[in-house]
Amino acid sequence: MGKIILTGDRPTGKLHIGHYVGSLKRRVELQNSGEFDEIFIMIADAQALTDNSDNPEKVRQNIIEVALDYLSCGLDPKKCTLFIQSQIPELTELSFYYMNLVTVSRLQRNPTVKSEIAMRNFETSIPVGFFTYPISQAADITAFQATTVPVGEDQEPMIEQTREIVRKFNSVYGEALVEPEILLPNNKACLRLPGTDGKAKMSKSLGNCIYLSDPEDEVKKKVMSMYTDPNHIQVSDPGEVEGNTVFTYLDAFCKDEDFEKYLPDYKNLDELKDHYRRGGLGDVKVKRFLNSILQEELEPIRRRRKEYEANIPYVYQILKEGSDKAEAMAARTLKGVKEAMKINYFDDLEYIEEQARKYKSQE
Repeated sequence: MGKIILTGDRPTGKLHIGHYVGSLKRRVELQNSGEFDEIFIMIADAQALTDNSDNPEKVRQNIIEVALDYLSCGLDPKKCTLFIQSQIPELTELSFYYMNLVTVSRLQRNPTVKSEIAMRNFETSIPVGFFTYPISQAADITAFQATTVPVGEDQEPMIEQTREIVRKFNSVYGEALVEPEILLPNNKACLRLPGTDGKAKMSKSLGNCIYLSDPEDEVKKKVMSMYTDPNHIQVSDPGEVEGNTVFTYLDAFCKDEDFEKYLPDYKNLDELKDHYRRGGLGDVKVKRFLNSILQEELEPIRRRRKEYEANIPYVYQILKEGSDKAEAMAARTLKGVKEAMKINYFDDLEYIEEQARKYKSQE
């Protein structure tokens, strides 16, 4: 077995630039690196239903949105496998077997689960499907024998739980599953991009996202209204860079060559930050610079999206072919799991013969 990646997103809305710098851009780089034998990218609709069960149409409609975002960012179905989670029934069966390897108290201690429960105000009325999310994620990862899982740092507890499940399974039943490694974003500013209002997280409900599908004028409008240093009132005032959303975005997107094109008064971002801290540099000038950088980054994404939007049946064909390939892989893993657990009753011809001899000897 070679090097395999498994990653994906829940289809609860269009993807935004936080997704892009946190995972999508890296996925394209990994896809083109030639370092991996297989790359599986999942649209996790079944997981999205764990807290959207009363609104399945929302999940259904966002399948195509996420697929368009994937393709427009440069994910290539010739180099990676794009698939829909619910179309792989083997994942449900694996989850069921793994549930016997995890205690309720262990799930309750998972920091990601705790924070997500608090954020959704579930308290004691937690849907079982949502509560067992880490087990489902372990099934997703192990079904494809993934050696590498590229995620944000907030997902580290989930990957660690998968590793625990793999170790427990292999110790009880024998070496059948691969223990994955986590791959974090290589740019620290990309670990968690804040919302345009300075909130810790981009959220559709808060209206603080810049979507990959936003038109040029909408991106500019959002950038120009972005949260900065509230005490930087006059251009002459010294400004804070830390906690300033505009500079956080520049940390994530800006390159030295951008200055030569859009802001030649400065050589690099450090010089720009120093000037802002001293005073004498207005927010509008910095925001215009950021807007230029974002527009350049998003323009080819918008262009590719229009091409795919003109042929939606082809997009669904990509997802269908990817789901068929993913199911074949998951079926092989499930077969190995059932062999290890000794529940492959009809395939184990040697065992059947052994039982036949046993009962024949009793005659």
